[in-house]
Amino acid sequence: MSPAVARPLRPADHGPPGSAGFAAPSPAQLPPDLPVFTGRRAELAEVLARLPGEARTASTVLISAIGGMAGIGKTTLAVHWAHRVRDRFPDGQLYVNLRGFDPTGPAMSPGEAVRGFLVALGVPPQHIPNGVDDQAALYRSLLAGRRVLVLLDNALSTDQVRPLLPGSPDCLTIVTSRNQLQGLLAAYGAHALSLRPLDVDDARELLARRLGDGRVASAPGAVAEIAERCAGLPLALACVAARAALRPDVPLSVVAEELRESRGGLDMFAGGEVSTDVGAVFSWSYRAVSPASARLFRLLGLQAGPDVSAEAAASLAGLPVREARPLLAELAQVQLISEHAPGRYVLHDLLRAYSQELARAEEPERERRAAVHRLLDHYVHAAHAADLLLAPHLDPIPPTPPRPGAVLESFPDRERALAWLTAEYPALLPAVEDAARNGFDSHACRLAWALEAFFDRRGHWHDWAAAQRTALRCALRTAEPGMEARALRALARVEGRLGRHDEARAHLERALRLFTELGDDIGRGNTHRSLGWTADQQGDLRAALRHNQEALELLRAADDRPAWASVLASVGWYHALLGEFDVALSHCRAALPVLREHGDRYGEAAAWHTVGYVHQQAGRHPGAVSAYRDALTVYRELGAPYMEAQTLTDLGDVHSALGDAESAEHAWRQALALLNGLGHPDARKVGERLTASGRAPQD
Repeated sequence: MSPAVARPLRPADHGPPGSAGFAAPSPAQLPPDLPVFTGRRAELAEVLARLPGEARTASTVLISAIGGMAGIGKTTLAVHWAHRVRDRFPDGQLYVNLRGFDPTGPAMSPGEAVRGFLVALGVPPQHIPNGVDDQAALYRSLLAGRRVLVLLDNALSTDQVRPLLPGSPDCLTIVTSRNQLQGLLAAYGAHALSLRPLDVDDARELLARRLGDGRVASAPGAVAEIAERCAGLPLALACVAARAALRPDVPLSVVAEELRESRGGLDMFAGGEVSTDVGAVFSWSYRAVSPASARLFRLLGLQAGPDVSAEAAASLAGLPVREARPLLAELAQVQLISEHAPGRYVLHDLLRAYSQELARAEEPERERRAAVHRLLDHYVHAAHAADLLLAPHLDPIPPTPPRPGAVLESFPDRERALAWLTAEYPALLPAVEDAARNGFDSHACRLAWALEAFFDRRGHWHDWAAAQRTALRCALRTAEPGMEARALRALARVEGRLGRHDEARAHLERALRLFTELGDDIGRGNTHRSLGWTADQQGDLRAALRHNQEALELLRAADDRPAWASVLASVGWYHALLGEFDVALSHCRAALPVLREHGDRYGEAAAWHTVGYVHQQAGRHPGAVSAYRDALTVYRELGAPYMEAQTLTDLGDVHSALGDAESAEHAWRQALALLNGLGHPDARKVGERLTASGRAPQD
C-alpha cells in the first residue's frame, strides 16, 4: 500500500487504547477559564448534580445541551463548568469549536472534528480510517473504559454532534449551541439547560469583578441602570465593563448616561473586535436563517409590545399564519426569538434593537409602514370582534377594511374573546401609542374604543385613561367631529371612574353638542347615559334619572333594541335609588329577557343587581340574596372584579341583616380583596364594615 494512502484499521484494531500499536495520551484541550467568571450559581448547581456516577447504567451517556441566545454566556459557563470538574476525568478533556455560527466560514464538518479528536488521542494520521462512520467507531473505541470530558462548543445541529458522542457511560459530553438541538434531546436523552439573562445581582457582581468592588459600590444607581440597559446579557455587560475599565476616571454615572443617550442602539456594545461586538455576534445567528425568516426577524422589531402572537407576526410579514409559524420556529431554533408561551414570541431587548437596526437598513420605509399598518389592522379588527361579544350595546365603530395580508381573528364565544384580550393586553396598550406615533390616527382611536369594555370590567382605569387621552389627541388631528365626540365621551367615562367628575361632565357636554350637530341620536343617547352616571356620582339622582330617560327615548327612536334594554335597566336602577321600587322592578323585568336575547350578559348582571337592591331595601332579604347571587355569577363569568366587589359588598350587608355574621364576613373579605387589588378607594368602606362587625380587616 502506498504510504500516502491511510490503511483502514481492522476490526481487531478497534480495541482498547494502545491495541492499534499507538499511544493514547491524555489530551487537555479546554480553553482557559474566565478568571472573573461570576453568577450562574443555580445553573452550575443543576449541571454539577448531573455528573456521571457509579449508579449510571452502561447505556447512559450524559449530555448537557446548553442553549441560549448569542452573547448569553453559553461557552463561558460550559468552559467554567468543565474546569470545575476536570479532575473527575483523569483520562483527558477534548474540546472543539464546531463553528456553527462562525462569521468567517462554514460550520466544521463532523469528519473534520472527529479526525481532530483522533489525532489528539494519539492516532497517527495514516491510521485514521476513511469515512466518518469508521472514524467515529474508532473514536468511541478509544474512549471505551476511559473517563474523558468532551466539550462540543457552538454546535449547529444534532447531525454535526452525533459522531462526536462517546459511547462510554463514564464520559461527560457538554454541548453548547444557539440551536435548540431537539434531536439531541429526543434521541440521546440530553439534559437541556437554557440560559436566561442575568438578574440585577449577578450583573452587579459581574461588573464588580471587572471594575472593582469600590467603583461599583460607590454608584449603585448607575450600576442598576447599566444592568437594566444591558438587559442582563453577559456579552453586553462585558463590553460596557471593558469600556469603563479603559476610562477609570470616568464615573459610572457617565457610562449609564451614555447608554441612556444611545436610545437602545447597539453602538455602545461594540467591543472593538468581532467576537466582542454584540451586533456582530447577533449577526452570526441572523445569517444562519433563511431569507424569509430573516425578513420576519427584521419586521418583528417594528411591533411595540413586549411579545407577539403568531397571528400578529404573520400580519407584520403579510403571510398566512401557516406560513409564518415555520419561520418563527426557525428563528426560535437559533435563539433570535423565544417562544415563552405557546404561540407567543419575545425578543430580548438588545435583539429587538438589532432587529430595528436591520429593518431601518434593509427594509424601505414604505415596507416598514405597510407592515405596521397590517399589524394595526390585525389588532383593531380582532379587538372589535371581541368587543361585539363583550358589550354589544356600546355602539362600537366598525373598523376600516384591512390591508391585504392582515390576519383577521374571529371568536366563537365571549370566553374566547376575553382570553384573547387578556393575552394580548400587554401588546395592545403600546399599539395605541405606536399607532399615534406613526400617524395611524384612526387606528389609535378605534383600538382604544374597542378596548373600553375590557378596560372597565378589569378595572384597568389608569391604562384606559392613558389610551383615551391618546385617542382624543388623534381624533383632534383628524378634524372629524364624530371622531372627536366619541373620543370625548370615552375619556369622560374613565374620568368618571377615576373620580374626576367635573372634567367628565365638561367633556360629555362638548360631546353632546357635537353629536347633536351631527344628528347622531345613538351618540346622543349614549352620551346622556354617561351624563346620568356622572350626575349619580355627584349625588344628583333626579338628574341621573332624567338623563337616562332621555337616552331611553333616543335609543327607542333609533330602534337600537339591545342598547334600549340596557338603558331600561339603568332607568330601573335610578328609580330604585329614589325609592320607587315597583317601577324599578317593572323596568328590570322588562329588560331582562331582551338582554338575554341579545347576549348582553353585563346588562343582565346589572339588572339582577338592581332586583337584589330593591328586595334588600324592601326587607325581602331572601329574594335579595338570590338576585345578588345571580348577578355575582355573571360578573365572575365576565371577569368584572369591580362590579363583583360591589355585589359582594351588598350581599354581605344582606347576610348581616339576616344575622349571618359568618357569611357577611366572607362576602366582605372577598370584596375587600378585589378592591385592594384594584387600588380602589371603596376598599376603605368595606374595611369599615368589617371593623364595625368586630372582624377587623386582615393585612
